[in-house]
Amino acid sequence: MQTIEDNRMTFTVEEAAALLGIGRNLGYQLAKRGELPGVLHLGGRILVSKKALETFLAGHWNDVSQ
Repeated sequence: MQTIEDNRMTFTVEEAAALLGIGRNLGYQLAKRGELPGVLHLGGRILVSKKALETFLAGHWNDVSQ
């Protein structure tokens, strides 16, 4: 599994959306609906856990490659 290269533990919704190949607006819609893994609400910020995103991608990649 290729990992996301970054020392931070979280990404903005925009960054997570870009990694997933989706638009910013869809990223926020998924976060609001609870469909974007690893969403954290901290104050007025919405962040996405790097580890949760990597786990999500690894699981879906395994589903596709089998």
